[in-house]
Amino acid sequence: MSNRRTAVQYDVVDLIMQDHREVERLWDELKNHPEKRPLLTPVMCGLLVAHSRAEESEVYPVAIKEAGESDEVEHSQEEHAEAEQLLAKLLDCDWDSPQYDEALKKVVDAVSHHVEEEEKTVLPGMRTKLSAERRYQLGERFAASRAEHLGELPGQATREELLTQARNLGLSNASSMSKEQLKRELQKAASE
Repeated sequence: MSNRRTAVQYDVVDLIMQDHREVERLWDELKNHPEKRPLLTPVMCGLLVAHSRAEESEVYPVAIKEAGESDEVEHSQEEHAEAEQLLAKLLDCDWDSPQYDEALKKVVDAVSHHVEEEEKTVLPGMRTKLSAERRYQLGERFAASRAEHLGELPGQATREELLTQARNLGLSNASSMSKEQLKRELQKAASE
């Protein structure tokens, strides 16, 4: 009997959708069990940030180049920037305040909208236009990137990550911008 482990392959579309369901589960916990907020709020925020970074660096460029989803990706990137701003505001709230409930509702509304659109447009497009082998390759890269970013909180993107976001948005001259200029441009895109 062999002790070698066989590598399990995961379709990137399935991994993304699993993250979506986990975030929805965490929202229910945050809404229904306020005593868990001090522990679960950073977990939920960290998962969303890691998920976004992995999509931005590994999935969105492929969705644009290989699946022809450029308009959808640009819109998704704008929604990521908006969600990150909302997450930062949520983390600034006291766990038991009405402001927390209001901020959580804004996060849930914005991210639910994003998930719904992504699951109706980008993900089905990737499932039909990319081979299973390509989706498995992306799944491996997505999982590795997400693991690398787990624990990061909103506002902690590096210049390189901001540059990737700007490219996904189709911003011209992004490579010549400073980190602060990139942040401003991405915030502007998120608020439009």
